[in-house]
Amino acid sequence: MVRGEVREQANHLNLFNNRQQPKKKRKSRTAFTNQQIFELEKRFLYQKYLSPADRDEIAAQLGLSNAQVITWFQNRRAKLKRDMEELKKDVQTVNPLLVAQHHKTFLENVQDLGILKKRPLPNSIDDKS
Repeated sequence: MVRGEVREQANHLNLFNNRQQPKKKRKSRTAFTNQQIFELEKRFLYQKYLSPADRDEIAAQLGLSNAQVITWFQNRRAKLKRDMEELKKDVQTVNPLLVAQHHKTFLENVQDLGILKKRPLPNSIDDKS
C-alpha cells in the first residue's frame, strides 16, 4: 500500500469510530396521581417557587423525586404564563364599548347599594364628642 492509501483508510476508520454513542433513553412520562396533582396545585397557589427544603418536603410527602417536583413547578409556571397571555389577548379583543357599559352598570349598582358613601363608624372617636 502507498502511504496516501493507508492514511485515507485510517481516516475512514476514525470517522466510523468517532460516531456519537446513542443518546441515553429518556425516562418515560410520569403519570401523577390525582392526589399528587391536588397537593402540587394547592402548594402552587401560594408559592410559585420552592426552596430546596420545600422541594425535599413535597417530594418526600408525595413519593416523587426532586427532579419531578422541579419539572412540575417549571411546567406549571409556564402554563400560568401562557394562560395569562391568552387572557390578556382575550381582554384586548373584547368590544371596548361593551366593557365600558358593564363597568358603568357595575358602578351604578355599587352606588345604589351605598357602598361608596362615607359613613361614620359606630363607637368612633367622633361620636364621643
